[in-house]
Amino acid sequence: MWDCTTSPGVITGERVFQPASVTADAPRGVWVVVVNYNTAGLLERCLEALRASSLDRPCTVIVVDNGSRDGSVELVRERFPEVLLLQVGRNIGFARANNLALRRVLALVPEHDRGGHAVLLLNSDCFVEPHTVQRLVAVLDSEPGVAVAGPKLVLQDGRLDLACRRSFPSPGSAFWKLTGLASLFPRSRWLGRYNLTFLDPDTPADVDAVSGACMLVRLSAIAEAGLLDEAYFMYGEDLDWAYRIKARGWRVRYEPAAKALHLKGGSWGRRDPRVLWEFYRAMALFYRRHYAPRQPWPVRALVYAGIGVRFLVALAALAVRRMVRR
Repeated sequence: MWDCTTSPGVITGERVFQPASVTADAPRGVWVVVVNYNTAGLLERCLEALRASSLDRPCTVIVVDNGSRDGSVELVRERFPEVLLLQVGRNIGFARANNLALRRVLALVPEHDRGGHAVLLLNSDCFVEPHTVQRLVAVLDSEPGVAVAGPKLVLQDGRLDLACRRSFPSPGSAFWKLTGLASLFPRSRWLGRYNLTFLDPDTPADVDAVSGACMLVRLSAIAEAGLLDEAYFMYGEDLDWAYRIKARGWRVRYEPAAKALHLKGGSWGRRDPRVLWEFYRAMALFYRRHYAPRQPWPVRALVYAGIGVRFLVALAALAVRRMVRR
């Protein structure tokens, strides 16, 4: 069973529910951050799965609520009083909401002690198995060079969530992905390198990135690489973070012995134009941050045009689907 504590204090501009207290000299452990936006039912299931987890160290769970109006806040207060609840009056996005909690953790843990702590980012639509968190912790314990560990994520229909182990989306790998060639030839090391579909999903591997839906990160690596980039609203921030962490010499590890069910899209329900916009905007932002400065303008123009075309095609497909439903 988890051993959860909470911490008091005020974050500027945010309302904070304080069910208990903890001091900065709390035992080393795991800090779980769950960002929630109108997903009361999923959040309840997510926190129940965490509560059933077996862990050999203290665990502090923080829920950051982005202005939900579906009873999420009341649910946490009544059903999970051991959880620290940070209330935000509006939807400020995934990265910014996580950073509220990450700043709290960094303020509580002394700099000299950060090597013994880790933060688990967890989506409200992601449900860990009883030993998942412990197995991810074991990776960091046994591999000092690993800063990030992610589990095998399985979708509701039993398929692998391909986002749980990825290479960075270089222009080449993104091209194969966006054109559909990666799906046609998943065993190709060249065409399938973005989602690493040529690798056995049950074999541990060093990868470029795991999914932000469930990723355990050393607190010392967070302090070194910085917080999530708040320019991303709800996509791409995990890739960007992994890129910056790896740039400082750390490794990222995919650990299939740790498993979780990921329903995907729980905070937004059915896809809408804003979701599509944020997805493709994040793609362009990642490229601009990490690849564009090293490439000639014709290549940059081609990449941005390709992203724009894909966005328009996806938008048109969404419109058609809506018309068919009517």
